[in-house]
Amino acid sequence: MKLILTRHGETIENQKRIMQGHMPGHLSKRGIEQAKKLALRLKNEKIDAIYSSDLARAADTAKEIVRYHKKISINFVQELRETDLGSLTGKCSKDIDFDYRPDDIESVASMQKRAKKLLDKAYDKSPDKTVLFVGHNGINKALISVIMNKSADQIEEIENQPNTSISIFEIKEDKNHIVHLMNCVKHLE
Repeated sequence: MKLILTRHGETIENQKRIMQGHMPGHLSKRGIEQAKKLALRLKNEKIDAIYSSDLARAADTAKEIVRYHKKISINFVQELRETDLGSLTGKCSKDIDFDYRPDDIESVASMQKRAKKLLDKAYDKSPDKTVLFVGHNGINKALISVIMNKSADQIEEIENQPNTSISIFEIKEDKNHIVHLMNCVKHLE
């Protein structure tokens, strides 16, 4: 399976450095432009299935992409949601002590588990197809950790995902997956 992985466009909350977690998020003017450029970049890709986080910032990005792939419906799934930030949701990052992790934040192991569940589900349905995932920084890093066979503890070592960056993987049944592209943002230039 060919997996194309992307992150939503920039949000107003990103600009204000607000921790969004499961908040819907609102694409900024720049984020809308990023989503349109991403859609143009993916216009000629043969995409067989699209999965998107059901949170508005990712869903709105996926809706831009599907304008060029009208025969495909978007599967809005909770598995692609960002990390549940619990009591940190809606707070400005400058007001957060990152050395202290509240107990109500979703664990990286939980994120990795739901990432693996979705990847397995998509592979089972489309083993020889091209699938697009539209997600968020944290869940995308969890997906990459599964693809690269890294432990949950290693997720933080994975490079952050720029808004609308594209990563492309070849997912194989034997789990010897191949990375073809990582965090490409050339379409934004």
